Amino acid sequence: MANIMLILISIGFVSGCLLFRKPLLPKGHLSEVGNQNQKVSVIIPARNEEMNLPYLLESLQRQTLLPYEVIVVNDHSVDRTKEIAEKFSTKVIDITSIPSGWLGKTWAVWNGYLKSSGDILVFLDSDVRLEEDGLERLILALEQKGGAISVVPFHRTEKFYEKFAMLPNHLALFTFSSPFENHNPEKGLYGSCIAVTRKDYEKIGGHKRIRAEITDDLKLGTAFKQAGVPVTNFLGKGAISFRMYPNGIKSSLEGFAKSAALSMGSISKKTIFFIACWVIGLMLSELAILFLFSKSYFPLVIGYFLYVLQILYINKYSGNFGLIHSVFHSLSFGFFIVMMLYSTYQTSFRKAVVWKGRTIEVGRRD
Repeated sequence: MANIMLILISIGFVSGCLLFRKPLLPKGHLSEVGNQNQKVSVIIPARNEEMNLPYLLESLQRQTLLPYEVIVVNDHSVDRTKEIAEKFSTKVIDITSIPSGWLGKTWAVWNGYLKSSGDILVFLDSDVRLEEDGLERLILALEQKGGAISVVPFHRTEKFYEKFAMLPNHLALFTFSSPFENHNPEKGLYGSCIAVTRKDYEKIGGHKRIRAEITDDLKLGTAFKQAGVPVTNFLGKGAISFRMYPNGIKSSLEGFAKSAALSMGSISKKTIFFIACWVIGLMLSELAILFLFSKSYFPLVIGYFLYVLQILYINKYSGNFGLIHSVFHSLSFGFFIVMMLYSTYQTSFRKAVVWKGRTIEVGRRD
């Protein structure tokens, strides 16, 4: 039994090595590619984001490449979101109703696009923060790769409960950096940070095309792929970061769970297989620690600490999750299990997910 467990742990560890890549945003200046004069429109959908929005808007004001315009779409906020946006002299759009067949975020982003005039569209979630060269590096990547690009931001955490997101974050990195996704016709984008030319966005009909999709970022990537527009994903370390769900563990659970189960349908079977191998190996390594003082099972402890080393390495590129959650990764694994069970319950049984005070029906097509 111990030998079988050790083999499975080893397979899981190797699977993590296969899945994880480090496609960082390129460094440099747009002047080097001779296309620095394109107008950049930044569109930010915001619903009750008074805690996050100031950090993003402040970072946009100190960019090496200043955006042509910043548009904040106020999505029925009941806090100081609109007031904060106006203090930063952004263009603020209020949406007062959501038409049948649309979801809140897709409707907000679409309205931001309709009011924009830039050659390049950058869609940012309110919890994103950019280093001074973040926007320039993003546009440089777009110039080099073409098509549509997205960034998985570096996850900045402050409170203990926020670090529970470590393993869900790693699995997202595996999904978006997996080499097996390169030829996936349903390859998705990471919704927190997306950049695309207006021409390519209009080619697919923009967010109107995926207006009722809960996993709008994944479906948007699929739409681009189907239209022959390449999709490329990057990691944001050193350029783009975010602080997710600072309003308590309930918001963290709801945020991750709202699309976790649904997103599995867009991932390639090879990526899912190796992610499953990694998760199984992780789970067995955590069981192995129970046999710490058993001579016959002691080699399994080596597998446990192999995972610790791998997690610490991935954390260098994924987020500041700290030593405690890396060594005692069962804390984050427990959160992951609860998240998946809750997500499956919502999508498969309740047929609705809850996010920011809204109940959204799953599979709705009005």
